[in-house]
Amino acid sequence: MKLYLAAVAVLVLVSTALCHEDDKCLGGGKHKAVASREEGMTECSIYSNSSCCTSTFTKQLISPVKEVDGTYWNRCQQPSERCEAFMKRIECFYQCSPHAAHWMNPEYNASIVNVPLCASFCDDWFDACKDDLTCAGNWLTDYKWDADGNHCQRDCVPYSQMYTNGTDLCTNMWGGSFNVSESNCRCLRLDGLDGQDELVLNYILHPGSSSSSSSSSSSSADSQEKSCQRALRRLERQKAKAEVEAEEEGPESVVLKME
Repeated sequence: MKLYLAAVAVLVLVSTALCHEDDKCLGGGKHKAVASREEGMTECSIYSNSSCCTSTFTKQLISPVKEVDGTYWNRCQQPSERCEAFMKRIECFYQCSPHAAHWMNPEYNASIVNVPLCASFCDDWFDACKDDLTCAGNWLTDYKWDADGNHCQRDCVPYSQMYTNGTDLCTNMWGGSFNVSESNCRCLRLDGLDGQDELVLNYILHPGSSSSSSSSSSSSADSQEKSCQRALRRLERQKAKAEVEAEEEGPESVVLKME
C-alpha cells in the first residue's frame, strides 16, 4: 500500500510543478478542441486526466493493432508485441497528450515537429523492432496512399536494414515529427509510468530566459541540465525508497497496489 501511495505522491508532486494552463490540442479535426478528462480509455490511459483524444479512438489501439485512422501497421507483418508497444507510445502521445501541441507544426496544425525524445528511448525502440519488417523508412511519404490506406512501394525488410540505429529510426519514421535530444534529461520517454516525463517537461518548455551572449546561453543551458539531473535523482531516490518499503511490507502491499 505504501508503494502505491508513494507513487501517487510522486506523480502529484511533479505534476503540480508544471504549468498546464497553456496546454492545448493539435488541430486537424482528429483531436478534441480542448484537453479534458476522459473516462474508459482502453489504451493511452496515462493521458486520461487531460486527454486530447476520446476513449473511442483508443479502441483502435487494442492489441493486435492492424489499422489506426487509415494507416495500416501490418502491411508487411503484424508487429511483434514489443515493437507494437513502442508504436503505441508514439501514437498515444500524438493523439492524446495535452503537451503535443507545444511542438505544433506552424505550417500544418494537425502535425508535430521536433519533439525531443531521449536517446535511450530511441535505442530501446530500435531494439524492440529491429527484427520486425517494414517497407517504408518515412511512414508519411514512402507509402502509396489511396482510399484504402497505405500501400508498400518497395520490398519489406527488417527495421535493422531500413534504419541504422535508434536515432535514425526516431528522426525518420515519422518525418520531422521527432528528434533525438542532446540532453539525456530534458527529453521524453513517452511512458508516463514513473513521473519522469511530467518532471522534465518543466525544463523543456520553460528553460528560463535566454541571453544574447552565446557564453551566457551556454551557461544557462548547462545550469538547466544540472537542475534537471538533480530533480531526476530526487525522483529516483523516492522510487527506490518506495520499493524498499514495499519489500518490507511483503506480498500484501502488492495485492493492495493491484487493487
